Amino acid sequence: MIDGLADATWGRELDDLFLRIGHRLGRDDLRRRKRDYIRALLGPVGRKNGWQLAEHAGHRTPDGLQRLLNGATWNADDVRDDLQTYIADKLGEADGVLILDDTGFAKKGTTSAGVQRQYSGTAGRTENCQIGVFAAYVTTRGRALVYRELYLPKSWTDDRERCRAAKVPDERGFATKPELASAMVLRSLASPLPIARVTADAAYGQEWRFRRMLEEAAVRYVLAVPKSQPVPRFGRIDYLFSQAPDEAWEQPSCGDGAKGPRVYDWAAVQLPVIEDLLALAKAAGHESVGLSARRSGYGKPSVAAVDRVG
Repeated sequence: MIDGLADATWGRELDDLFLRIGHRLGRDDLRRRKRDYIRALLGPVGRKNGWQLAEHAGHRTPDGLQRLLNGATWNADDVRDDLQTYIADKLGEADGVLILDDTGFAKKGTTSAGVQRQYSGTAGRTENCQIGVFAAYVTTRGRALVYRELYLPKSWTDDRERCRAAKVPDERGFATKPELASAMVLRSLASPLPIARVTADAAYGQEWRFRRMLEEAAVRYVLAVPKSQPVPRFGRIDYLFSQAPDEAWEQPSCGDGAKGPRVYDWAAVQLPVIEDLLALAKAAGHESVGLSARRSGYGKPSVAAVDRVG
């Protein structure tokens, strides 16, 4: 429930943000539409289509908002940079964490950029959708999205006419989701955001190039990997953890979930750093690599019980 004080605070913060990004749009009418559009997106609008957003903003038709999105000259990446500076000022802390993940947006047609039948973690199945890769910045002061990239499958990047029809720049080629995430991390590290750690799920953690990029950037990370992931000199991770004694497993809480406390068994093991990465590891402030595993249920550890590794 948002009371009057909270609403006034939101209003002041939005006005501050609008002042920071307003110069990216050259005309006063565009700046007003931008403000109306953002307020409508954040407002209690059931379906955020053009007509309902316009109605919430007090516009007779969605024409003005559509011109802002489709015809006005402004650079979304410049606005992103302004937003990162704003978030660094408001939420920045030395131990900030950058969280990477992708999400799907269900679509019915075939003309939206990047749309095709593909797996969506949001829906938990393969469906007609777009996939976006996102980065969120988190500290004890709050959290906010700071980066986004649209994933373009090869069915799109191999069809330049289709890309042009959807206004995809000619220089945009194919990139995997981990490759998009790598570019996002490097740009974020170069931004005003103070970032101490990066974290992501197994879709990114299993990609050795992504892990190597983080090591070369001398940034700490916590990444999930599949239990079948091989470890140099040790074999598969699930086999490694199956050798852990009972006393190695602990049950710290992951906090409350929708169905109550989330409690799992956890074990950790310290591994030696690969020689050619030792200097990089020391530069990042650590001498070794650690693995932790989560298992569901209790009792004697087993290979099948290890369901999450990071």
